[in-house]
Amino acid sequence: MLEQPYVYRHAELVEPDWHRFPGWAHVTAQDWESAQWQRAHCVKNVRQLRELFGPGVDEAFYADLARDQAERATMSMLVPPQMMNTIVPRLAPSDPGFTAALYDDPVRRYMIPVFSDRRTDWPSHPYSARDSLHEAEMWVVEGLTHRYPTKVLAEVLPTCPQYCGHCTRMDLVGNPTPVVAKHKFGMTRDDRLGAMTSYLKTHPGVRDVVVSGGDVANLPWPRLEAFVADLLEIDSIRDIRLATKALMGLPQYWLTDEVRSGMERLAATARQRDVSIAIHTHVNTAQSVTPLVAKAAKAMLETGIRDVRNQGVLLRGVNTTADSLLDLCFALLDDAKIMPYYFYLCDMIPNAEHWRLSLREAQDLQHKIMGYLPGFATPRMICDVPYVGKRWVHQVSRYDTERGISYWTKNYRTAVEVDDERALEREFEYYDPIYLLPESGQEWWRAQAVERAAESAAERAVESVVERVPEPVAAI
Repeated sequence: MLEQPYVYRHAELVEPDWHRFPGWAHVTAQDWESAQWQRAHCVKNVRQLRELFGPGVDEAFYADLARDQAERATMSMLVPPQMMNTIVPRLAPSDPGFTAALYDDPVRRYMIPVFSDRRTDWPSHPYSARDSLHEAEMWVVEGLTHRYPTKVLAEVLPTCPQYCGHCTRMDLVGNPTPVVAKHKFGMTRDDRLGAMTSYLKTHPGVRDVVVSGGDVANLPWPRLEAFVADLLEIDSIRDIRLATKALMGLPQYWLTDEVRSGMERLAATARQRDVSIAIHTHVNTAQSVTPLVAKAAKAMLETGIRDVRNQGVLLRGVNTTADSLLDLCFALLDDAKIMPYYFYLCDMIPNAEHWRLSLREAQDLQHKIMGYLPGFATPRMICDVPYVGKRWVHQVSRYDTERGISYWTKNYRTAVEVDDERALEREFEYYDPIYLLPESGQEWWRAQAVERAAESAAERAVESVVERVPEPVAAI
Protein backbone atom coordinates (compact mmCIF):
# COMPACT_ATOMS: atom_id res chain seq x y z
CA MET A 1 0.00 0.00 0.00
CA LEU A 2 1.42 3.39 -0.99
CA GLU A 3 2.04 5.96 1.73
CA GLN A 4 0.22 9.28 1.58
CA PRO A 5 2.24 12.39 0.60
CA TYR A 6 1.88 13.52 4.24
CA VAL A 7 1.54 11.11 7.15
CA TYR A 8 -0.03 12.47 10.34
CA ARG A 9 1.59 11.46 13.60
CA HIS A 10 0.68 13.20 16.84
CA ALA A 11 3.79 14.72 18.40
CA GLU A 12 3.85 15.59 22.10
CA LEU A 13 4.89 19.16 22.81
CA VAL A 14 8.26 19.63 24.49
CA GLU A 15 9.78 22.62 26.28
CA PRO A 16 13.45 22.58 25.18
CA ASP A 17 16.03 22.57 27.99
CA TRP A 18 17.30 26.14 28.32
CA HIS A 19 20.18 24.93 30.50
CA ARG A 20 21.96 23.76 27.33
CA PHE A 21 22.92 27.41 26.72
CA PRO A 22 25.88 28.41 28.95
CA GLY A 23 24.34 31.81 29.63
CA TRP A 24 21.24 30.18 31.14
CA ALA A 25 22.88 27.20 32.80
CA HIS A 26 21.70 28.27 36.26
CA VAL A 27 18.28 29.74 35.42
CA THR A 28 15.55 28.20 37.58
CA ALA A 29 12.11 27.14 36.39
CA GLN A 30 10.64 29.89 38.58
CA ASP A 31 12.67 32.53 36.76
CA TRP A 32 11.93 31.01 33.37
CA GLU A 33 8.19 31.20 33.97
CA SER A 34 8.40 34.84 35.05
CA ALA A 35 7.33 37.38 32.42
CA GLN A 36 9.51 39.99 34.12
CA TRP A 37 12.60 37.76 33.92
CA GLN A 38 11.86 36.97 30.28
CA ARG A 39 11.61 40.65 29.33
CA ALA A 40 14.77 41.52 31.24
CA HIS A 41 16.84 38.83 29.52
CA CYS A 42 15.96 39.33 25.85
CA VAL A 43 18.84 38.99 23.39
CA LYS A 44 19.38 42.40 21.79
CA ASN A 45 22.81 42.30 20.13
CA VAL A 46 25.71 40.17 18.99
CA ARG A 47 27.53 40.52 22.32
CA GLN A 48 24.59 39.13 24.29
CA LEU A 49 24.13 36.29 21.81
CA ARG A 50 27.80 35.35 22.15
CA GLU A 51 27.50 35.40 25.95
CA LEU A 52 24.43 33.18 25.78
CA PHE A 53 25.93 30.59 23.44
CA GLY A 54 29.41 30.58 24.97
CA PRO A 55 32.29 28.99 23.03
CA GLY A 56 31.38 26.62 20.23
CA VAL A 57 29.74 28.86 17.63
CA ASP A 58 31.96 29.82 14.70
CA GLU A 59 33.07 33.46 14.78
CA ALA A 60 32.07 33.68 11.11
CA PHE A 61 28.44 33.46 12.17
CA TYR A 62 28.75 36.48 14.46
CA ALA A 63 30.51 38.45 11.73
CA ASP A 64 27.71 37.48 9.33
CA LEU A 65 25.13 38.69 11.83
CA ALA A 66 26.96 41.93 12.61
CA ARG A 67 27.20 42.77 8.92
CA ASP A 68 23.48 42.21 8.48
CA GLN A 69 22.68 44.43 11.45
CA ALA A 70 24.83 47.18 9.95
CA GLU A 71 23.82 46.93 6.27
CA ARG A 72 20.49 45.15 5.76
CA ALA A 73 18.36 44.71 8.89
CA THR A 74 15.10 46.67 8.91
CA MET A 75 14.39 45.56 12.50
CA SER A 76 16.66 45.68 15.52
CA MET A 77 17.36 42.42 17.32
CA LEU A 78 15.01 41.55 20.17
CA VAL A 79 14.42 37.88 20.99
CA PRO A 80 12.86 36.79 24.30
CA PRO A 81 14.41 33.75 25.99
CA GLN A 82 11.25 31.73 25.28
CA MET A 83 11.76 32.18 21.52
CA MET A 84 15.52 31.83 21.67
CA ASN A 85 15.10 28.50 23.43
CA THR A 86 13.25 27.08 20.43
CA ILE A 87 16.25 27.71 18.14
CA VAL A 88 18.18 24.47 17.51
CA PRO A 89 16.17 22.85 20.32
CA ARG A 90 17.98 19.51 20.36
CA LEU A 91 21.62 20.63 20.39
CA ALA A 92 23.85 22.57 22.77
CA PRO A 93 26.28 25.15 21.34
CA SER A 94 29.16 22.86 22.37
CA ASP A 95 27.78 19.96 20.30
CA PRO A 96 29.32 19.22 16.90
CA GLY A 97 27.32 20.71 14.08
CA PHE A 98 25.62 23.43 16.15
CA THR A 99 26.73 26.30 13.92
CA ALA A 100 25.47 24.56 10.78
CA ALA A 101 22.18 23.78 12.53
CA LEU A 102 21.96 27.41 13.65
CA TYR A 103 22.25 28.59 10.06
CA ASP A 104 19.52 26.15 8.98
CA ASP A 105 17.14 26.74 11.88
CA PRO A 106 13.75 28.16 10.79
CA VAL A 107 13.23 30.36 13.87
CA ARG A 108 16.73 31.79 13.54
CA ARG A 109 16.14 32.50 9.85
CA TYR A 110 13.39 35.02 10.49
CA MET A 111 14.19 36.27 14.01
CA ILE A 112 17.98 36.62 13.63
CA PRO A 113 18.68 37.05 9.90
CA VAL A 114 22.32 37.15 8.78
CA PHE A 115 23.83 38.84 5.75
CA SER A 116 24.43 35.59 3.88
CA ASP A 117 20.68 34.84 4.04
CA ARG A 118 19.88 37.84 1.85
CA ARG A 119 19.81 38.01 -1.92
CA THR A 120 22.69 39.90 -3.49
CA ASP A 121 21.18 40.15 -7.00
CA TRP A 122 17.78 41.52 -5.95
CA PRO A 123 17.88 42.19 -2.18
CA SER A 124 14.75 44.36 -2.55
CA HIS A 125 12.07 44.39 -5.21
CA PRO A 126 12.00 47.67 -7.20
CA TYR A 127 8.45 48.21 -5.91
CA SER A 128 9.18 47.38 -2.29
CA ALA A 129 8.19 50.02 0.24
CA ARG A 130 8.71 50.73 3.92
CA ASP A 131 4.94 50.86 4.46
CA SER A 132 4.20 48.29 1.79
CA LEU A 133 0.46 48.09 2.51
CA HIS A 134 0.05 51.89 2.69
CA GLU A 135 -1.54 51.58 6.12
CA ALA A 136 -0.44 55.04 7.28
CA GLU A 137 -1.84 56.54 4.09
CA MET A 138 -5.23 55.16 5.13
CA TRP A 139 -5.14 56.49 8.69
CA VAL A 140 -8.40 58.23 9.49
CA VAL A 141 -6.86 59.31 12.78
CA GLU A 142 -3.25 58.67 13.71
CA GLY A 143 -2.75 54.91 14.00
CA LEU A 144 -6.26 53.91 12.87
CA THR A 145 -6.28 52.36 9.39
CA HIS A 146 -9.69 52.16 7.71
CA ARG A 147 -9.01 49.96 4.71
CA TYR A 148 -12.09 47.72 4.65
CA PRO A 149 -15.69 48.97 4.80
CA THR A 150 -16.58 47.24 8.09
CA LYS A 151 -13.16 46.76 9.71
CA VAL A 152 -10.38 48.93 11.10
CA LEU A 153 -6.85 48.32 12.33
CA ALA A 154 -5.90 50.14 15.53
CA GLU A 155 -2.12 50.46 15.92
CA VAL A 156 -2.12 51.26 19.61
CA LEU A 157 1.65 51.34 20.11
CA PRO A 158 4.88 50.98 18.09
CA THR A 159 6.74 48.30 20.10
CA CYS A 160 6.72 44.53 20.61
CA PRO A 161 8.28 42.08 23.08
CA GLN A 162 10.07 40.59 20.05
CA TYR A 163 11.05 41.92 16.63
CA CYS A 164 10.61 39.74 13.55
CA GLY A 165 13.00 40.39 10.69
CA HIS A 166 10.16 40.37 8.14
CA CYS A 167 7.90 42.80 10.03
CA THR A 168 5.40 44.39 7.63
CA ARG A 169 5.25 47.48 9.88
CA MET A 170 9.00 48.01 9.87
CA ASP A 171 8.38 51.66 8.98
CA LEU A 172 6.79 52.30 12.39
CA VAL A 173 7.60 49.47 14.77
CA GLY A 174 10.75 49.08 16.81
CA ASN A 175 14.03 50.90 17.20
CA PRO A 176 15.86 52.63 14.35
CA THR A 177 18.46 50.54 12.52
CA PRO A 178 21.42 51.77 10.44
CA VAL A 179 19.25 51.48 7.30
CA VAL A 180 15.81 52.50 8.63
CA ALA A 181 14.90 55.58 10.65
CA LYS A 182 11.49 54.77 12.10
CA HIS A 183 8.36 56.85 11.76
CA LYS A 184 7.19 58.35 15.06
CA PHE A 185 3.65 58.92 16.27
CA GLY A 186 2.95 62.62 16.77
CA MET A 187 0.12 62.36 19.29
CA THR A 188 0.43 61.15 22.86
CA ARG A 189 -0.74 57.59 23.41
CA ASP A 190 -3.88 58.53 25.34
CA ASP A 191 -4.84 61.25 22.84
CA ARG A 192 -4.33 58.77 19.98
CA LEU A 193 -6.46 56.05 21.60
CA GLY A 194 -9.12 58.60 22.49
CA ALA A 195 -9.25 59.81 18.89
CA MET A 196 -9.70 56.22 17.74
CA THR A 197 -12.71 55.58 19.95
CA SER A 198 -14.19 58.96 19.00
CA TYR A 199 -13.95 58.04 15.31
CA LEU A 200 -15.57 54.66 15.89
CA LYS A 201 -18.46 56.19 17.82
CA THR A 202 -19.31 58.31 14.78
CA HIS A 203 -18.86 55.56 12.17
CA PRO A 204 -21.44 52.86 12.90
CA GLY A 205 -20.57 51.03 9.68
CA VAL A 206 -17.47 49.68 11.44
CA ARG A 207 -18.20 46.50 13.39
CA ASP A 208 -14.75 44.89 13.68
CA VAL A 209 -11.61 46.26 15.35
CA VAL A 210 -8.19 44.63 15.19
CA VAL A 211 -6.18 45.94 18.14
CA SER A 212 -2.54 45.69 17.16
CA GLY A 213 0.65 47.71 16.98
CA GLY A 214 3.30 46.64 17.64
CA ASP A 215 2.08 43.98 20.01
CA VAL A 216 -0.68 44.52 22.55
CA ALA A 217 1.43 42.66 25.14
CA ASN A 218 3.62 45.77 25.35
CA LEU A 219 0.76 48.08 26.27
CA PRO A 220 0.42 48.21 30.09
CA TRP A 221 -2.47 45.94 30.95
CA PRO A 222 -4.67 48.58 32.67
CA ARG A 223 -4.47 50.78 29.55
CA LEU A 224 -5.19 47.89 27.18
CA GLU A 225 -8.13 46.74 29.29
CA ALA A 226 -9.51 50.28 29.42
CA PHE A 227 -9.23 50.66 25.63
CA VAL A 228 -10.98 47.34 24.94
CA ALA A 229 -13.63 48.21 27.54
CA ASP A 230 -14.23 51.49 25.67
CA LEU A 231 -14.66 49.54 22.43
CA LEU A 232 -17.20 47.29 24.14
CA GLU A 233 -19.28 50.35 24.94
CA ILE A 234 -19.69 51.24 21.25
CA ASP A 235 -22.95 49.70 20.04
CA SER A 236 -21.76 49.01 16.48
CA ILE A 237 -18.67 46.99 17.48
CA ARG A 238 -19.33 43.25 17.30
CA ASP A 239 -15.83 41.76 16.92
CA ILE A 240 -12.58 42.67 18.70
CA ARG A 241 -9.33 40.94 17.85
CA LEU A 242 -6.19 41.34 19.96
CA ALA A 243 -3.02 40.81 17.90
CA THR A 244 -0.06 39.40 19.82
CA LYS A 245 2.87 37.30 18.72
CA ALA A 246 3.77 37.29 22.41
CA LEU A 247 1.29 34.48 23.03
CA MET A 248 4.04 32.38 21.49
CA GLY A 249 7.11 34.58 22.09
CA LEU A 250 6.27 35.53 25.68
CA PRO A 251 3.50 33.17 26.92
CA GLN A 252 4.56 33.94 30.48
CA TYR A 253 2.91 37.36 30.12
CA TRP A 254 -0.46 35.89 29.19
CA LEU A 255 -0.26 33.57 32.20
CA THR A 256 0.11 36.39 34.76
CA ASP A 257 -2.71 36.83 37.25
CA GLU A 258 -3.27 40.44 36.13
CA VAL A 259 -3.81 39.51 32.50
CA ARG A 260 -5.91 36.41 33.17
CA SER A 261 -8.27 38.21 35.56
CA GLY A 262 -8.47 41.20 33.23
CA MET A 263 -9.33 39.01 30.25
CA GLU A 264 -12.03 37.35 32.32
CA ARG A 265 -13.58 40.76 33.01
CA LEU A 266 -13.46 41.72 29.33
CA ALA A 267 -14.86 38.36 28.23
CA ALA A 268 -17.75 38.65 30.70
CA THR A 269 -18.64 42.12 29.42
CA ALA A 270 -18.34 40.92 25.83
CA ARG A 271 -20.78 38.08 26.49
CA GLN A 272 -23.25 40.49 28.06
CA ARG A 273 -23.07 42.74 25.01
CA ASP A 274 -23.01 39.83 22.51
CA VAL A 275 -19.54 40.80 21.23
CA SER A 276 -16.79 38.35 20.26
CA ILE A 277 -13.23 38.79 21.53
CA ALA A 278 -10.49 36.69 19.94
CA ILE A 279 -6.72 36.61 20.17
CA HIS A 280 -4.72 36.44 16.94
CA THR A 281 -1.17 35.24 17.30
CA HIS A 282 1.70 34.66 14.86
CA VAL A 283 3.45 31.27 14.87
CA ASN A 284 5.52 30.24 11.85
CA THR A 285 7.03 26.88 12.80
CA ALA A 286 5.96 23.80 14.74
CA GLN A 287 9.03 23.93 16.99
CA SER A 288 7.76 27.22 18.42
CA VAL A 289 4.69 25.50 19.89
CA THR A 290 5.78 24.38 23.36
CA PRO A 291 3.85 23.35 26.50
CA LEU A 292 4.05 26.91 27.85
CA VAL A 293 2.56 28.27 24.63
CA ALA A 294 -0.25 25.70 24.83
CA LYS A 295 -0.82 26.55 28.49
CA ALA A 296 -1.12 30.27 27.70
CA ALA A 297 -3.51 29.70 24.79
CA LYS A 298 -5.74 27.44 26.87
CA ALA A 299 -5.66 29.94 29.75
CA MET A 300 -7.00 32.61 27.40
CA LEU A 301 -9.76 30.31 26.14
CA GLU A 302 -10.70 29.55 29.75
CA THR A 303 -11.34 33.26 30.35
CA GLY A 304 -14.33 32.99 28.04
CA ILE A 305 -13.08 34.67 24.87
CA ARG A 306 -14.32 33.24 21.61
CA ASP A 307 -11.15 31.92 19.99
CA VAL A 308 -7.37 31.94 19.63
CA ARG A 309 -6.27 31.96 15.99
CA ASN A 310 -2.95 31.87 14.17
CA GLN A 311 -1.84 34.07 11.30
CA GLY A 312 1.54 32.94 10.00
CA VAL A 313 3.70 34.27 7.19
CA LEU A 314 5.08 32.15 4.37
CA LEU A 315 8.86 32.50 4.61
CA ARG A 316 11.34 30.62 2.46
CA GLY A 317 13.54 28.40 4.58
CA VAL A 318 11.06 28.56 7.45
CA ASN A 319 7.74 26.97 6.52
CA THR A 320 7.35 26.70 2.76
CA THR A 321 6.85 22.97 2.36
CA ALA A 322 3.54 21.21 2.79
CA ASP A 323 5.02 19.03 5.54
CA SER A 324 6.26 21.99 7.58
CA LEU A 325 2.90 23.78 7.29
CA LEU A 326 0.89 20.70 8.21
CA ASP A 327 3.21 19.89 11.13
CA LEU A 328 2.65 23.44 12.41
CA CYS A 329 -1.11 23.35 11.95
CA PHE A 330 -1.47 20.05 13.79
CA ALA A 331 0.80 21.26 16.63
CA LEU A 332 -1.39 24.34 17.00
CA LEU A 333 -4.67 22.48 16.75
CA ASP A 334 -3.98 19.29 18.71
CA ASP A 335 -2.33 20.52 21.88
CA ALA A 336 -2.51 24.33 21.96
CA LYS A 337 -6.12 24.61 20.72
CA ILE A 338 -5.03 27.47 18.45
CA MET A 339 -7.00 27.66 15.20
CA PRO A 340 -4.89 27.77 12.01
CA TYR A 341 -6.33 30.72 10.12
CA TYR A 342 -4.15 32.51 7.54
CA PHE A 343 -0.70 32.21 5.99
CA TYR A 344 0.30 35.42 4.26
CA LEU A 345 2.76 35.90 1.47
CA CYS A 346 5.60 37.96 2.95
CA ASP A 347 4.93 41.62 2.20
CA MET A 348 7.05 43.64 -0.20
CA ILE A 349 9.25 45.43 2.29
CA PRO A 350 12.94 46.24 1.60
CA ASN A 351 15.55 43.48 1.92
CA ALA A 352 12.94 40.70 2.06
CA GLU A 353 13.34 38.99 -1.33
CA HIS A 354 15.11 35.96 0.14
CA TRP A 355 11.99 35.24 2.22
CA ARG A 356 9.29 35.92 -0.36
CA LEU A 357 7.51 33.28 -2.44
CA SER A 358 5.93 33.65 -5.84
CA LEU A 359 2.17 33.62 -6.08
CA ARG A 360 2.35 30.29 -7.92
CA GLU A 361 4.31 28.71 -5.04
CA ALA A 362 1.64 29.84 -2.58
CA GLN A 363 -1.09 28.42 -4.80
CA ASP A 364 0.78 25.12 -4.89
CA LEU A 365 1.07 25.06 -1.09
CA GLN A 366 -2.66 25.68 -0.72
CA HIS A 367 -3.33 22.70 -2.99
CA LYS A 368 -0.92 20.42 -1.12
CA ILE A 369 -2.33 20.99 2.37
CA MET A 370 -5.99 20.48 1.39
CA GLY A 371 -7.72 17.40 2.76
CA TYR A 372 -5.51 16.72 5.77
CA LEU A 373 -6.89 19.20 8.30
CA PRO A 374 -10.53 19.64 9.28
CA GLY A 375 -12.16 22.09 6.92
CA PHE A 376 -12.72 24.62 9.71
CA ALA A 377 -9.00 24.49 10.54
CA THR A 378 -7.54 24.53 7.03
CA PRO A 379 -5.66 27.84 6.71
CA ARG A 380 -6.05 30.04 3.66
CA MET A 381 -3.01 31.25 1.74
CA ILE A 382 -3.36 35.01 1.48
CA CYS A 383 -1.84 37.71 -0.70
CA ASP A 384 -2.21 41.12 0.97
CA VAL A 385 -2.32 43.29 -2.14
CA PRO A 386 -1.37 46.98 -1.76
CA TYR A 387 -4.46 49.23 -1.94
CA VAL A 388 -6.66 46.13 -2.10
CA GLY A 389 -6.31 43.98 1.01
CA LYS A 390 -6.41 40.29 1.72
CA ARG A 391 -7.12 38.02 -1.20
CA TRP A 392 -6.98 34.23 -1.37
CA VAL A 393 -4.10 33.34 -3.68
CA HIS A 394 -6.47 31.78 -6.20
CA GLN A 395 -8.55 34.97 -6.49
CA VAL A 396 -6.00 36.56 -8.83
CA SER A 397 -7.63 38.22 -11.84
CA ARG A 398 -4.75 37.48 -14.21
CA TYR A 399 -1.13 36.49 -13.79
CA ASP A 400 1.89 37.22 -15.98
CA THR A 401 4.24 34.49 -14.83
CA GLU A 402 7.05 35.59 -17.18
CA ARG A 403 7.37 39.00 -15.52
CA GLY A 404 5.99 37.91 -12.16
CA ILE A 405 3.13 40.41 -12.09
CA SER A 406 -0.26 39.40 -10.76
CA TYR A 407 -3.32 41.59 -11.19
CA TRP A 408 -6.10 41.89 -8.63
CA THR A 409 -9.50 43.57 -8.36
CA LYS A 410 -11.63 44.48 -5.37
CA ASN A 411 -15.24 45.09 -4.43
CA TYR A 412 -14.92 48.01 -1.99
CA ARG A 413 -13.22 51.36 -1.64
CA THR A 414 -10.54 52.06 0.93
CA ALA A 415 -10.33 55.26 2.95
CA VAL A 416 -8.26 56.92 0.20
CA GLU A 417 -10.77 56.09 -2.56
CA VAL A 418 -14.10 57.31 -1.20
CA ASP A 419 -14.51 59.60 -4.23
CA ASP A 420 -12.84 57.36 -6.82
CA GLU A 421 -15.49 56.12 -9.25
CA ARG A 422 -13.06 53.70 -10.93
CA ALA A 423 -11.71 52.03 -7.80
CA LEU A 424 -13.85 48.94 -8.35
CA GLU A 425 -12.85 48.62 -12.00
CA ARG A 426 -9.09 49.11 -11.70
CA GLU A 427 -6.55 46.29 -11.51
CA PHE A 428 -3.87 46.42 -8.82
CA GLU A 429 -0.47 44.79 -9.14
CA TYR A 430 1.51 42.46 -6.90
CA TYR A 431 5.00 41.23 -7.80
CA ASP A 432 6.86 37.94 -7.52
CA PRO A 433 10.55 37.88 -6.53
CA ILE A 434 12.51 38.65 -9.70
CA TYR A 435 15.19 36.00 -9.22
CA LEU A 436 12.52 33.29 -9.53
CA LEU A 437 11.47 34.45 -13.00
CA PRO A 438 12.64 32.97 -16.30
CA GLU A 439 15.63 34.75 -17.85
CA SER A 440 13.40 36.71 -20.22
CA GLY A 441 11.46 38.09 -17.27
CA GLN A 442 14.61 38.96 -15.35
CA GLU A 443 16.02 40.74 -18.39
CA TRP A 444 12.81 42.79 -18.67
CA TRP A 445 13.18 43.88 -15.03
CA ARG A 446 16.86 44.75 -15.54
CA ALA A 447 15.85 46.98 -18.46
CA GLN A 448 13.19 48.60 -16.27
CA ALA A 449 15.80 49.27 -13.60
CA VAL A 450 18.09 50.98 -16.13
CA GLU A 451 15.19 53.05 -17.44
CA ARG A 452 14.10 54.11 -13.96
CA ALA A 453 17.67 55.00 -13.01
CA ALA A 454 17.95 57.20 -16.11
CA GLU A 455 14.66 58.92 -15.30
CA SER A 456 15.76 59.54 -11.72
CA ALA A 457 19.07 60.99 -12.90
CA ALA A 458 17.25 63.31 -15.28
CA GLU A 459 14.88 64.45 -12.50
CA ARG A 460 17.83 65.15 -10.19
CA ALA A 461 19.57 67.14 -12.93
CA VAL A 462 16.47 69.29 -13.45
CA GLU A 463 16.13 69.86 -9.71
CA SER A 464 19.80 70.88 -9.54
CA VAL A 465 19.36 73.44 -12.32
CA VAL A 466 16.23 74.85 -10.69
CA GLU A 467 18.08 75.25 -7.41
CA ARG A 468 20.81 77.29 -9.14
CA VAL A 469 18.42 79.69 -10.89
CA PRO A 470 18.35 82.91 -8.86
CA GLU A 471 15.08 84.30 -7.60
CA PRO A 472 13.77 87.19 -9.75
CA VAL A 473 14.46 90.61 -8.28
CA ALA A 474 11.29 92.50 -7.52
CA ALA A 475 10.85 95.73 -9.45
CA ILE A 476 11.36 98.87 -7.42
